[in-house]
Amino acid sequence: MLEIENSLRKKGYSKIVGIDEVGRGPIAGPVVSSAVIFPPNIDIFITKDSKKLTENQREKLVEEIKYRALAIGIGVVDSAEIDRLNIYKATKLAMYRALQTLKSDFDFIITDFIKFNPYPHISIKKADEKSISVAAASIIAKVYRDNIMKEFSNLYPHSFDKHKGYPTKLHKQEITEFGITPIHRKSFKLL
Repeated sequence: MLEIENSLRKKGYSKIVGIDEVGRGPIAGPVVSSAVIFPPNIDIFITKDSKKLTENQREKLVEEIKYRALAIGIGVVDSAEIDRLNIYKATKLAMYRALQTLKSDFDFIITDFIKFNPYPHISIKKADEKSISVAAASIIAKVYRDNIMKEFSNLYPHSFDKHKGYPTKLHKQEITEFGITPIHRKSFKLL
């Protein structure tokens, strides 16, 4: 989990930021990105990517990440912007917003298989399984987005707290029964 960061540090980069996003696949809700910078002497305390952790494990790790990180940024792009831009452009916009809220300078970025010009970066497939910075960003983004979707459960007659906007059988039944909400992505196939 530290090989990528250590390799970049040997090349002279000192402030390395990992960026990841959550929410490209749902048919409702935002796409959320997070950016995380750790100090050079960080030890491996994350061993799995966010999708392989329980909700409880992710929430505990968020506190640990906040304690250990030098800086954390979060970027959100809502469903209306996703419909206007497309999901790929919206994902990149969320990543730019995460960098803007980072409140730290950086000299290199690690992304999870997304090209991120004009910044100096490396785009690695499954980076959330290979880089502690990207794994941390993935966890932060997942917990942040899940909390947003839980709040939407209180506003709309959909079980966003359960399916998080993904096109599950339950979600499709709710669309048939209750219709779509303002947070549904109208440019996506909803049924």
